[in-house]
Amino acid sequence: MEKLKYERPVIRKMNTGLMNKFGSRIENEPVTQIDGIPVSSLIKKFGSPLFVISEKQLRSNIQNASRIFKTRYPKVQFAWSYKTNYLNAICRIFHQEGSWAEVVSGFEYQKALENNVPGNKIIFNGPDKSEDDLLIASRNNSLIHIDHLDELLTLIDLSDKHKLRPRVAVRINMDTGIYPKWDRFGFNLENGQASNAIARIMNDKNLQLVGLHCHIGTFILTPSAYSVAATKLCELARDVKVKYGRSIEYLDLGGGFPSTNKLKGIYMPGSDTVPSMDQFADAITNTLLGFGFRQDELPLLVLETGRALIDDAGFLLGTVLTNKRLSDGRRAIILDIGVNILFTSLWYDHKISPAQDSVQITEDMVLYGPLCMNIDMIRESVNMPVMEKGDQLVVHKVGAYNMTQWMQFITYRPNVVLIDTESNSHIIRKAENLNTLHSMEQLPEHLKNSGLK
Repeated sequence: MEKLKYERPVIRKMNTGLMNKFGSRIENEPVTQIDGIPVSSLIKKFGSPLFVISEKQLRSNIQNASRIFKTRYPKVQFAWSYKTNYLNAICRIFHQEGSWAEVVSGFEYQKALENNVPGNKIIFNGPDKSEDDLLIASRNNSLIHIDHLDELLTLIDLSDKHKLRPRVAVRINMDTGIYPKWDRFGFNLENGQASNAIARIMNDKNLQLVGLHCHIGTFILTPSAYSVAATKLCELARDVKVKYGRSIEYLDLGGGFPSTNKLKGIYMPGSDTVPSMDQFADAITNTLLGFGFRQDELPLLVLETGRALIDDAGFLLGTVLTNKRLSDGRRAIILDIGVNILFTSLWYDHKISPAQDSVQITEDMVLYGPLCMNIDMIRESVNMPVMEKGDQLVVHKVGAYNMTQWMQFITYRPNVVLIDTESNSHIIRKAENLNTLHSMEQLPEHLKNSGLK
């Protein structure tokens, strides 16, 4: 019998079975296809890096959320949060599923109109509404959520000058036990600002107060905070009814529901730490139903859910450029995916999977992007199979915010592809090129000669 070759012993972290101090078991199963289309063929056809959106997952998410809330409460309306992802194809999927539009700028408002959303089904939030924005929204009978006193005074003047009857809601910030408090938006409840704003609206002959709105934060992991918020909005609606004899038509609980992404600094995966949609629905609807509204005066429940409905429908495909050893001995993998297009890598430890069968040997490594800046780090530490130049990979749950907060820096922004429910692929945003950038630049006449020979 041939003598076995000597292999030196190594110490490795235990990553199987139950949780240990290093986190949960590492999973490195390859992801070779998305909705039936091979990753390799997507990259070959559309380039790398490449954003991919699953229409099937998008529709499933909104249908599931709608079912969860509407089986608990009789009057529910979702409004798609444009800032989460305002690519037209994405917005239209949500509108086809019955969602209104929730926008926070004149730019987003115009996109909603171009997506054929009726004016009366657009909710206009945000602190930066110009006079032109307020006029257009008022004339379109949109729901204007007033954010601050200057905006309220401007709207009072405009409605009087132009003989308008805008439908408005007051954005409220409050203490729900969540830290940090989101008190930079809207009128504070506890110090009386909200009541004063409501009084000004009720004493104006033109403004129609139809709703109350709050947005308590983002990536909220405590469903009971929504119960607190719903209770306070219900109490305020009751006060309006008692004091002014006017019923509030809707209560908007905003967004903030988390996706199942893994936040940085948390050992457990998001699927184990994030409350379910059912838990949020129970917290909100039980409060509304138990408050004591008459059946014919139950307010419409409006939800501006974004991240939780799209994160898991988005994938970012990429390619390994090279790998090397750092000075401390760690392996570093350089990808063609940078933080300029994967903004959420600053918040999450995204799950990253190889896109082909790979060696069974895994190693702790750092994943860097291609940008010439040291902070261009996709994962600070991840245990993955060793990858070589040209290998492909999949970054999971990237549907929210990356395609609105990305930036053109050093590299172009890539194609975005939608895979429809029949497994057909469609470009929904073309990759940039040099002409894209040049089309927005203007060169003064005296600089047209470079001066170099």
